[in-house]
Amino acid sequence: MSAEHMIKQLSVFINNEPGRLAHVAAVLKECNVNIKAFNIAESSGFGVFRAIVDDPGKAFAELSKKGLVVKETDVIAVPMINRPGGLLDVAKAIGDANINIEYGYAYANGDKASFFIRVDDAAAAVSKLKAAGVKVLTESEI
Repeated sequence: MSAEHMIKQLSVFINNEPGRLAHVAAVLKECNVNIKAFNIAESSGFGVFRAIVDDPGKAFAELSKKGLVVKETDVIAVPMINRPGGLLDVAKAIGDANINIEYGYAYANGDKASFFIRVDDAAAAVSKLKAAGVKVLTESEI
């Protein structure tokens, strides 16, 4: 399995306060980093902004310089068709490969979508999915 199938996801921990998401977005705009997909999860007193960006190294450095707590995680991405049953097709293939999804999120554009998933062993998941004939996206394909 090559590292090309590992997608770098940034997790930014932000207080649940008005304007905090705007601050993160402003930092990314200032350093000219584009957000490709994101998810916001809420926890007690803070939120986790998970994002796939076009320059994760630059974004990580700039967000950290602004005092934000940022973590980088490897996720994998699989394509989906944006239609009823599209998630079922992908979820079934992942389940049939005996891969447990810790969390996931997707974005759609027209008739296509990408499903980003965090699993406990990304390298093994990529190997299993590819062996089952499931396409796994590279960073340049998202």
